[in-house]
Amino acid sequence: MHSVLSWEMNDQAQGGEQMEDTQFRPLIQLRGRGTAQNPPNRFVQMDFVPDYDELDPEAPGPGTVFLRDATKTIIARNDSPDVGFDASVNPYRGCEHGCIYCFARPTHEYFGLSAGLDFETRIFVKEDAPELLRQALASPRWEPEVIAMSGVTDCYQPVERKLRITRRCLEVLAEFRNPTAIITKNHLVTRDADILGEMAGWNGAAVNVSITSLDEKLQRVMEPRTSTPARRLAAVETLAKAGVPVRVLAAPMIPGLTDHELPAILRAAADAGAQGVAYIPLRLPFAVKELFDTWLATHFPDRREKVLHRIREIRGGKLNDPEFGSRMRGDGQYADQLRALYQATARKLGLDREMPRLSTAHFRRPHDRRGQMALFDAA
Repeated sequence: MHSVLSWEMNDQAQGGEQMEDTQFRPLIQLRGRGTAQNPPNRFVQMDFVPDYDELDPEAPGPGTVFLRDATKTIIARNDSPDVGFDASVNPYRGCEHGCIYCFARPTHEYFGLSAGLDFETRIFVKEDAPELLRQALASPRWEPEVIAMSGVTDCYQPVERKLRITRRCLEVLAEFRNPTAIITKNHLVTRDADILGEMAGWNGAAVNVSITSLDEKLQRVMEPRTSTPARRLAAVETLAKAGVPVRVLAAPMIPGLTDHELPAILRAAADAGAQGVAYIPLRLPFAVKELFDTWLATHFPDRREKVLHRIREIRGGKLNDPEFGSRMRGDGQYADQLRALYQATARKLGLDREMPRLSTAHFRRPHDRRGQMALFDAA
């Protein structure tokens, strides 16, 4: 492990889009982490700035701290018109995967933490998620609908192997026969192929596997604790053989860095048995702009200007476009070219079709069925 060069952002860059190299200083690159930075929280006036001269580049990086999330409700609501679900369950807040570009990073700022290293090392765990989900589905007020797992942070991040909160949530969904759609970057999803296969039998489950690059060296520094590209493709194959509809998400596509891989990712998805594909260009909300820019200078200094220029080209001159619709596709000539490449490749591979529609027709409340059987027992 060695020191690398980064830079401080000026005040204008913290709130705006123009980032300028104002002062270079050593920055420790932590093994297995997406970033070593903790940029200022936009809701907190005070900020802790570490003394980089005192940091030992050979010392192990900070471990992950898991904190109990005592939430009283588990189903989150989303009213964004360009997101394909209205209800979701997120067993974890924060994500140990450490993807440098993750749009969810700024959500940690609502806890007084940073979108940087804090997001990767301070994970809030909803231990009661399965019980809360059972209560929600058992309520007469619940109208069955697709519940996404997770929609924000990955429900199959590393700690799930031990805690099994996602699996227990799936067991509840299967019991009530309420459909679910999963989004993940982790091969761990195959652990639950038995439940997902059973649910798929009544059109109750689909899985979206995100593959951002087929380059394992790039994946290691961009998404340090995710499954390798080969393992993700293996997950697609395993789930497809179990009868689970699988879609590969080439998301995010990073202009000037990974966008040239789009056809190869789609071909690999088809070979693995995916039923559908989709792509989303990169966007960089709030503090993610600074984190991603620093990451580029650390790992790809020769491409930094090109990548940032391309992002601004599809985002109206900025690094982020928060507008519904355009934020998911990008605008401008370069975005149009990427879209045309995607459409032509998907059509050629036979992947330009809709995923099977998930069904709520089989929803049931198990306690209702027991209650009815009890009437026969009494008779």
